[in-house]
Amino acid sequence: MEQLGALGLFHSLPLLTNYKTFSISAENPTGEKGNGAKEVPPQNSPASDLGKGWKVRPCITLQSKSVTTLADIKGPGIIQHIWITVHPNAYRSCILRFFWDDEKEPSVEVPLGDFFANGHGLRYNVNSLMIAVNPSGGFNSYWPMPFRKRCIITVENQFWENIDGFFYQVTYAIVDKIPDDYGYFHAQWRISMTTREYPEHVIVDNIKGKGHYVGTFLAWAQFSDGWWGEGEVKFYIDGDTEYPTICGTGTEDYFCGAWGFGETFSSIYTGYPMHQREPGRVPKHCLYRWHVLDPIRFENDLKVTIQALGWWPNGKFQPLTDELASVAYWYQREPHNKFPVFPELKKRFPRI
Repeated sequence: MEQLGALGLFHSLPLLTNYKTFSISAENPTGEKGNGAKEVPPQNSPASDLGKGWKVRPCITLQSKSVTTLADIKGPGIIQHIWITVHPNAYRSCILRFFWDDEKEPSVEVPLGDFFANGHGLRYNVNSLMIAVNPSGGFNSYWPMPFRKRCIITVENQFWENIDGFFYQVTYAIVDKIPDDYGYFHAQWRISMTTREYPEHVIVDNIKGKGHYVGTFLAWAQFSDGWWGEGEVKFYIDGDTEYPTICGTGTEDYFCGAWGFGETFSSIYTGYPMHQREPGRVPKHCLYRWHVLDPIRFENDLKVTIQALGWWPNGKFQPLTDELASVAYWYQREPHNKFPVFPELKKRFPRI
């Protein structure tokens, strides 16, 4: 039996396989062999002087209040790379959803920008191994996503207008078999306003089954002045109730910085790529951590939380009232528990 290697880690690159590579884009919407660049250019279009086979249909329009299917692939296979670029209006108003093996509920349900570690509806560069956002707004995902029967990827435009110029490419391999011990990729988005009475944001909860947690993205809108990152990240694993098995020592510590960061950074596994502080606007922060070499494994269940804490002038911890939006990334065996009801557009629109 062919093996997929270590889900794309470097040591598997020399391994020659019988996998077949395909790629879906606006120029080849089905990804079929020999089916690209067939569009006939309309009269007076940029390609009309060149004719068929040139750059005729590089992008699509996302109709307002509608769902567009980007990919519908018969397995077994594995998604290897996703590239998207579009106007920032789409970043929080468009929802990406992934469905594996004819499931009715999505395993991925995240606003477009947040999935690619661009929060608050903003555009900035990310230089990491699993997510890369390159100038200007080129979104790339390298999370390996195996499936056994079928993969469906959709994008829902909840914006009040059509969104033109949606460019995308989904590259995947069709394989002989997905090994039995491979889990399915999941990603869930949540948003909440912490309170002084209970300054905690739930990153994810109610994960049931066997799997491992592989990443966190956090978009933090700061309504309290001063330092905001004293809160701990906690992992409640396999029956933990009041007390977690894994408890960090602070927000910047979990994201692998120290002493209040002092500056932004973006590295292969961790980053604080965006800090925006402008007069008259809510200060904003974005952070990511990929547990690629240190996945958090669970057998039955998992819950992940983060506290919002700063400092009082007297040296005591100050509970903060801030808005936190997060993406949790993990692999698990299906079936998965149904996600919470996705927040409507007005409840997730970026703060200014």
